[in-house]
Amino acid sequence: MKDFRTLKILDLFSGLFERSGIDYPIMRKILAVKLTMDGRRTPTIFNQQAKKKNKPEENGFIKSLGMYALLSVMLIPLVVFGKYYMYQMSIFFGVIMFLVMTSMISDFSNVLLDIRDKGILGTKPIGKKTITAAKTIHIAIYLFFLTAAIATAPLIAGTIRHGIVFLLLTLAGLILINLFIVVLTSIIYYFILRFFDGEKLKDIINYVQIGLSISIAVGYQVVVRAFNFVDMNITFTPSWWQFFVPPIWFAAPYELILGQQSSLYLIAFSLLAVAIPLLSIIIYSRMMPSFESNLQKLANQSGESKRKERKWKNWLAGVICRSKEERLFFRFADNMMRNEREFRLKVYPALGMALVFPFIFMFNEIQMNSYANLVSSKWYLAIYFCSVMIPNAVAMLRYSGKYKGAWIYQTAPISELASLYSAALKVFIVNLFFPIFFILSVIFVGMFGFKMIPDLLVVLIASILYTVVCSLFLKGTLPFSESFEDAAQSGGLKIFLALLLVGGFIGLHFVATLIPFGVIIYLFLLLVVTVFAWRKAYKTIWNF
Repeated sequence: MKDFRTLKILDLFSGLFERSGIDYPIMRKILAVKLTMDGRRTPTIFNQQAKKKNKPEENGFIKSLGMYALLSVMLIPLVVFGKYYMYQMSIFFGVIMFLVMTSMISDFSNVLLDIRDKGILGTKPIGKKTITAAKTIHIAIYLFFLTAAIATAPLIAGTIRHGIVFLLLTLAGLILINLFIVVLTSIIYYFILRFFDGEKLKDIINYVQIGLSISIAVGYQVVVRAFNFVDMNITFTPSWWQFFVPPIWFAAPYELILGQQSSLYLIAFSLLAVAIPLLSIIIYSRMMPSFESNLQKLANQSGESKRKERKWKNWLAGVICRSKEERLFFRFADNMMRNEREFRLKVYPALGMALVFPFIFMFNEIQMNSYANLVSSKWYLAIYFCSVMIPNAVAMLRYSGKYKGAWIYQTAPISELASLYSAALKVFIVNLFFPIFFILSVIFVGMFGFKMIPDLLVVLIASILYTVVCSLFLKGTLPFSESFEDAAQSGGLKIFLALLLVGGFIGLHFVATLIPFGVIIYLFLLLVVTVFAWRKAYKTIWNF
């Protein structure tokens, strides 16, 4: 087994571990196995890249550190230019929190949620203290390398620019923020496991991609709007809601010490930066026994919820599918989309963007005018921006991690494969598009009133027609018949051109609102065109 340099450094402190009652040689062997397994896992940051075949085994984690180090170069100007510490360091720590927590959830959840220790190590004559120490050191090693890769370049540049005090504050801030992230992630998992089964947690780990995408689109809006830009100067205006924005906590000590500014808000933020991580550690230590016992749920398969879901999905397939074959393909496509983790990682982030895009545009309008002006205008057409997810999702339907099984399409007694494509699109609309559209519709009705319900129906039918158009424009092979390795070569230009078509639908809808009963007439015409397009389109996609 490979002798890691990290373990050689850890050997220098072996005496300290032994005096603490930990069997250091056993702990070292456990860590060696864990680090070896980490190196064999492909991090999510490489999911968009084609995998190279017939190459010697590489350490995926070490490669990912190089990518994070490259990203960190973009943070250097943030800490070097100017001395607007609250603004600069809030953005800096916001990026650090986002990258570390993203990696913790998407790539390293198995460290926090590792149940193999009990199944394998728990049956051996190894002390519980040694197993716990190995798990803790494993998390610490991972976070050290990850944070170092992200923060080293800006930390060196900031120290040269601002001095040794900047270095000490940043090191302390990084340690505290990592404690906060680990505990926050663990507490989230604890409550999920407390009330749900292991299958639900596995789903949530993937669904969190939506939340991370939303945080990209919304996070910078929240942090940046805590500051005012006046005459090329950045001023910070304290407010109560900033107590719920952790990056501002960790930026406050810089303004307090380096900026030599003092206020009750800055002192309170600085105290929170120290107190919350330490308090969360205490809470986590109290919850640890219950957390460990709940982890056993990950080994359990929950069939009851799946049976209930299968029952209503079968009913839905009977309603929206025209033939027995299409109903069969509907269930098949539904299972494929739910079980393809890589499909979710590539498509779900677009769901998050679709959920917030309409509000970003409207928020800018509110800032320039007013909310009253917004709700009295035709800004409800911004809901069309939820359709930005459609081209990418439709393009991704052709890919699968189990693409080699596509030979079944030719050997099975199927009269027409066109039903497979139409069924896959219906699953996409039911599972992915409609939930996002429904959430937005409820919010928009609350903002603009019930008078816009006909407009919402127009948007829904237009989006279904847009899905048909995208499927023809981005025409590819049969669903789930190509490898994800080929996804990197898929036409980005075609997807971009397909996105421009959304503007055409917005324009037609706007014109319809200017004509008496125009929306109702437009809705009827759209419905006729969509039904016709759906019935005829997939008969000519391929020559069967």
